[in-house]
Amino acid sequence: MDQNRVKQILSSSADIVVKYNGTSVWIDNLHENGRTATVHLRGPLEERSDVDINELTEE
Repeated sequence: MDQNRVKQILSSSADIVVKYNGTSVWIDNLHENGRTATVHLRGPLEERSDVDINELTEE
């Protein structure tokens, strides 16, 4: 996924399905470097991870 699409998803009110390694995640924010983002799993766990946005996919 590219930086512009991550920004669009973050500003959208729609429920856009994003996956990281096959697991649905929410994007929390895009880092200033434009290459990484903080995400967390959809569901009860609030564990956050910093990931490379190139590894995010949209369904």
